[in-house]
Amino acid sequence: MSADGATAVPAPPGANRRPGLALFVIAAAQLIVVVDATITNIALPSIQGDLGMSDANLAWVVNAYALAFGGLLLLGGRAGDLLGRRRVFQAGIAVFTLASLLGGLAPNEGLLLAARVLQGVGAALAAPSALALIATTFPPGRARNRAMGVYAGMGGVGGTIGMLLGGTLTDVLDWRWVFFINIPIGAAILAGTRVLGEAERHTGRLDVPGALTGTGGLVALVHGITRGGEHGWSDGLTLLSFGAAAALLTAFLILQSRAAHPMMPLHLLRDRNRSGSYAAMLFLGGGMFAMFYFLTLYMQLVLGYSPVRAGFASLPFCVGMPLAAGVSSRLSARVPPRALAGPGLGLAAVGMLWFSTLAPDSSYAAHVLPASFVTAIGLGLCFVPLTLGAVSGVGYEDSGIASALLNTAQQIGGALGLAVLSTVSTSAADGRMPGPGALTHGYTRAFLAAAVVFAAGLAVAVTAVNAKRQEHDGDPADVDAPPAPVRVD
Repeated sequence: MSADGATAVPAPPGANRRPGLALFVIAAAQLIVVVDATITNIALPSIQGDLGMSDANLAWVVNAYALAFGGLLLLGGRAGDLLGRRRVFQAGIAVFTLASLLGGLAPNEGLLLAARVLQGVGAALAAPSALALIATTFPPGRARNRAMGVYAGMGGVGGTIGMLLGGTLTDVLDWRWVFFINIPIGAAILAGTRVLGEAERHTGRLDVPGALTGTGGLVALVHGITRGGEHGWSDGLTLLSFGAAAALLTAFLILQSRAAHPMMPLHLLRDRNRSGSYAAMLFLGGGMFAMFYFLTLYMQLVLGYSPVRAGFASLPFCVGMPLAAGVSSRLSARVPPRALAGPGLGLAAVGMLWFSTLAPDSSYAAHVLPASFVTAIGLGLCFVPLTLGAVSGVGYEDSGIASALLNTAQQIGGALGLAVLSTVSTSAADGRMPGPGALTHGYTRAFLAAAVVFAAGLAVAVTAVNAKRQEHDGDPADVDAPPAPVRVD
């Protein structure tokens, strides 16, 4: 039924097929995708020690997943439209589960990174289809909106579970169990997919050339940044990577402008408000990924925290981000998006400046805890307004791709930001004698650079995101909410 109750809408194919179980399956899939972005962070020092990874290569444990996930997310959504959302969802979960097994068994860093790429491919197939399956399974109105709320809530819950579970598994068992834990969960999700409905397939073609050139260009760019920091900016392979990145990304833009069914419709970027929202999310992801990465390393390698203690020490983010997101969701009907995203990015920058004053003997209660909470509040204020800015003024047929582009911006921004800030950290630490002091100096320089990244996002948010406040008529529960970004918190 429509919001005014005048028009009857046929129930989707799966609406009467055990919707509670269907929602559990979809939510569980979203949960493991988000958990996998955070669960490995706590295990990074243990992975590095066991496999002998360099500091530069360690960042690829995070970036390999983020680049594959973000680079192929739009293609995964299109594949669901063309091949069937349930079928692509099942394929994505199967690939993700297999990759988790390979990651847990990996005897060296090369196979571990390959498994992380494969996990990202599986997530890129499963995540957009999971969201679309809500529309297939639940009728419009309250039932669908509540299901969407549960789905979006998995972002915050996933961050909490990822950090706590990652620390506990690494401490009690071994870092390999941060991968093995996905196997029974993935198998259970696959078994439950029979209750999901299937949507009518669309006609068209997959933009495989666009996916290959876009993702390949980003990988080459990140590789050039990380190698340049380690081997010098005039190194032959560094220059070759930057050249390949320029060629591939140029080819990607040309292909997108000419393709009949482009992976990234460029017309969505012509609107200043939407492109501003994507750019602000790019900077937000760049600072956020790096912040979690370096804070985890600082707590374990400098303060000497065990993995499980580091997980519990991250609880301010698990509390502050959902709390601030709830506040911003309620305020979004009263103020324009930039009035929330701007202050949020400003607070995040303040938190980074606070982290940049850390010392090898800093107190958790007096230093890490308050800085974490300030940063968490700032980040939590940003997600809802940037989502609203990204979908403001978008037609119904483009609303899904507009929101998916925001998720893509977050993942790609995270990978690029971590690559740049890892280079900053490594270069700063290399100039000092080995030890906690050198590590701390490197991490604090990265935090300072992250403050600059968030400040750049702030500038973009307040100048380019010009959407008006988002008003709803009638009961807000009857309004279909836009998909929420996949958070890494």
